[in-house]
Amino acid sequence: MPEAIPAIPRQDDSAADMRSLVQLGRADEQPVPAPSISPFLEPDLPPPPGEPGE
Repeated sequence: MPEAIPAIPRQDDSAADMRSLVQLGRADEQPVPAPSISPFLEPDLPPPPGEPGE
């Protein structure tokens, strides 16, 4: 597979990619989410709300 061509940051105020907006100071850098430790487990969701009158 060929190497990806790196994107050149745009210098105008209409930049739409996040990297260019961060470099222009128009947006805050977004955090990178941590990888899941166990991606095949079901999510630990809170129990559904109880029936009215319980």
